[in-house]
Amino acid sequence: MKIISIQDNLGIPKYKQIIQSIEKAIDEEKLVKGDRLPSVNKVCLAFSLSRDTVLLGYDDLKKRGIIYAIPGKGYYVKSVEISIKQKIFLLFDELNTFKEDIYNSFLKNIGKNVQVDIFFHHFNVTVFQKLLNDSNGNYTKYIIMPTNLTGIIDSIKTLPVNDVIILDQTNAELKSFPAIYQNHKKDIFEGLYKGKTKLNKYKKLIMIFPGFREPLSMKTGFENFCSEYDFDYEVINEFSDNDIKIGGVYIIPNDRDLVRVIEKAREQNLKLGTDFGIISYNETPLKKVVSNGITTISTDFTTMGKLLAQMVHTGKKEQIENKSALIIRNSL
Repeated sequence: MKIISIQDNLGIPKYKQIIQSIEKAIDEEKLVKGDRLPSVNKVCLAFSLSRDTVLLGYDDLKKRGIIYAIPGKGYYVKSVEISIKQKIFLLFDELNTFKEDIYNSFLKNIGKNVQVDIFFHHFNVTVFQKLLNDSNGNYTKYIIMPTNLTGIIDSIKTLPVNDVIILDQTNAELKSFPAIYQNHKKDIFEGLYKGKTKLNKYKKLIMIFPGFREPLSMKTGFENFCSEYDFDYEVINEFSDNDIKIGGVYIIPNDRDLVRVIEKAREQNLKLGTDFGIISYNETPLKKVVSNGITTISTDFTTMGKLLAQMVHTGKKEQIENKSALIIRNSL
């Protein structure tokens, strides 16, 4: 068999020798895009190998996007880009400033010879399941942001168990998977506690919580804080025609609501930080300058991307809680 060469006592696993042989053949242009590889059975017979050994080599190349399989026909060369050593499936819920920070930090720290394909499920279970199904077996790592979607655990469990990393939100059903995550319940509780001295100057805490995209544990953490420290509080689903309540502090996870509150305050000629307060969730550069500075409770998204890259490199199976902080500005 001219394409594949296997040697005993070489000190290199035989499945890796299969990989190296095919990479060398592509590099020397003995194999080009569209060429068919020797069948699994032929390789097994030629070198007295088990099917599992041959499939292990072929699957590695398949995950890296170098070859592909046609059921009943065999394996074919898909790409001659053999320098790609990792091919990563990255599934976000949506693209916003925070996710962009994670993504850019991840790309910066993941290194060379890595291909990252990014997808978005837009909080749609059907889209989520289809993306996982279509990608299954085609990547070396699957980084998944499940948010608060329900009924998706079975889809995640169809992926290679050792290749999955959960990002941003996790739960009891996903505890067997490594993760870089936010503890929203703890983060908002501790953030409010750190600002308690300033919050004591206000009459009421009001959380605007649509509950569609936002983690439910965020609301729980807010309610626990208010109950434990005896703050008058209210949770509303939306802010549209509401008037700003003087003496209230608005806890705002969604930036669309943040804009509405600031606009309404201008209509009412209210001074932010004096007549009422705002604590926004998730730090962005714009919040440093809007209305002389918006107070935020936020995790460090750049660190999250860096930790994610480290987990891919090391292969460690940990659940790492990303740190959060209260950043006090003039809105409080």
